[in-house]
Amino acid sequence: MIPIDYEILRLIWWLLLGVLLIGFAIMDGFDLGVATLLPFVARTDVERRVAINTVGPVWDGNQVWLILGGGAIFAAWPAIYAASFSGFYVAMFLVLASLILRPVGFEFRNKMPNVGWRTFWDFALFAGGLVPSLVFGVAFGNLLQGVPFRIDADMRVFYEGSGLFELLNPFGLLAGLVSVAMLSTHGAVYLTLKTEGPVRDRAAAWVGWGGLATVVLFGLAGVWVAFGIDGRVVTSVVATDGPSNPMLKDVAVRSGAWFANYAAHPWMLAAPALGIFGPLAAAASVRIGRAGLGFVLSGVGILGVISTAGVSMFPFLMPSSLDPRASLTVWDASSSRLTLFVMLIATLILLPVVLAYTGFAFRIMRGAVTAKQIEDNSASLY
Repeated sequence: MIPIDYEILRLIWWLLLGVLLIGFAIMDGFDLGVATLLPFVARTDVERRVAINTVGPVWDGNQVWLILGGGAIFAAWPAIYAASFSGFYVAMFLVLASLILRPVGFEFRNKMPNVGWRTFWDFALFAGGLVPSLVFGVAFGNLLQGVPFRIDADMRVFYEGSGLFELLNPFGLLAGLVSVAMLSTHGAVYLTLKTEGPVRDRAAAWVGWGGLATVVLFGLAGVWVAFGIDGRVVTSVVATDGPSNPMLKDVAVRSGAWFANYAAHPWMLAAPALGIFGPLAAAASVRIGRAGLGFVLSGVGILGVISTAGVSMFPFLMPSSLDPRASLTVWDASSSRLTLFVMLIATLILLPVVLAYTGFAFRIMRGAVTAKQIEDNSASLY
């Protein structure tokens, strides 16, 4: 006998999915941000090596959050996994290819002193930071607009979009820019915490402009959603503990529906408030020399931005633009009750382990990376 109701298990896994996505954005986000800023904050070879070595020892551990997120979607929300990896296949492949450039760039860059060689791998690292940051934001932008898929009588998911360029629509690109600004700001805050001298000064200047750009773009996206994007509303009785069959409900498309949760539950306004407060407070903290606090506040801003998308769409996880009834929700797109329960037990055991070794790794490698360290250990560092 499973001691937790199906409804509660589904809600827990919706929250856990959010935790994993936010964890990935915070932990791997500063890696992506540092790589994106590499051409702008580091001008000499030594400065670029300083920036690279702030993330070189930790990026692969941070990547665990992406694996956990993908695994959670596959096991807890199989319909979401099927629809998203079909619809966003080319975009996902682009992200995968760009992420592959990161470990190769880290390992190969310092193998030869040739300027052209190192410049090539610097560009590869830059692309490996910028492309995933942009594409992840574009994906969220397309979720809010609805994804062109349908579900047939045999519960098979059919994606009928035209590919990558359809995803790169104006609002999708705006959401992508929000992501790039947010993660590059997060990376800049991290550089102010882990570097000294010119790299730190340029990163600190970027934090101010990046934080402001994040807030402006985030606000613009909110206005666009309010007045230019129709949301979804379930109009039939919701069986929160019913079978995972999206076609058993009725869904209406309504203007302003993505803001209905805020009217019904005003406490949810905390999410966009944090999305605005976090980047501005992080910039202010860096300006007064509190980089550690700034990093925490930057993470709070990321939590706010991603949570805003989650609570705005709840209970929808992946709305359909072709057939509103096929839209996947928390209540009809999950795995079985037993699967969710077994996975919850495994998560409660393994997630603290991930947190523990992450904390241990960052404690061991605390402190700033300096130009002198790079020059004294040129052969052993990235």
